[in-house]
Amino acid sequence: MFFLNFNYLIYMIPAFLLMAATSWYVRSAYGKWSKVRARSGLTGAQAAQRLISASGLYGIQIQPIAGEMTDNYDPRTKTLNLSQGVGNTPSVAALAIAAHELGHAMQDAQDYVPLRFRAALVPAVNIGSNLGWILIMIGMFIGWTQIAWLGIIVFSAGAVFSLATLPVEFDASARAKRMLVDSSIIMDEDERAGVNSVLNAAALTYVAALVTSVMQLLYYVSMVSGGRRRS
Repeated sequence: MFFLNFNYLIYMIPAFLLMAATSWYVRSAYGKWSKVRARSGLTGAQAAQRLISASGLYGIQIQPIAGEMTDNYDPRTKTLNLSQGVGNTPSVAALAIAAHELGHAMQDAQDYVPLRFRAALVPAVNIGSNLGWILIMIGMFIGWTQIAWLGIIVFSAGAVFSLATLPVEFDASARAKRMLVDSSIIMDEDERAGVNSVLNAAALTYVAALVTSVMQLLYYVSMVSGGRRRS
């Protein structure tokens, strides 16, 4: 595929290295704090249930989900999906992740604008991720740069989505930290440091995803611009 050339590697290798580093950091933080038992003795599911009641959230269901670090909140079904390592484990990491996902449930209940904006971008991202590079390829192949630039605009939805994700995830983590402290589910500075470590590591993955999206977009821009100069 003609996209995979030396110039592509120049743009993308730094992004791939950043993604690999953040992935290692997340697993390292999770691995460390998943072995530290929370003093409250609450599992992630138990902590989530207590926080749901304390926050006055209604209609939120907690269900198990397969996998590791697959935890998520589904606003369509109002369901908090917790992996076994989080839902059934009384660890500091489990409390952090469960509270973070509950932060998304609170955003949903409060019609948090960045969350709604990100959700509205999903159809455009699904279309752009497939159609964008096809338009770029067609435009470059037939020498019609207007089509290629249209492809770049369509493809850029992914970068916009990654950017819109940052405030949503950062806010969910901030809510999680407040909820765990205010409810006394975490009881000392060591546990607070553990929660911060797990959530801050997770946040870096979204930053890395944004950098990757932007670098890929810049590569396509440089390719189309270069093709236009040669023509």
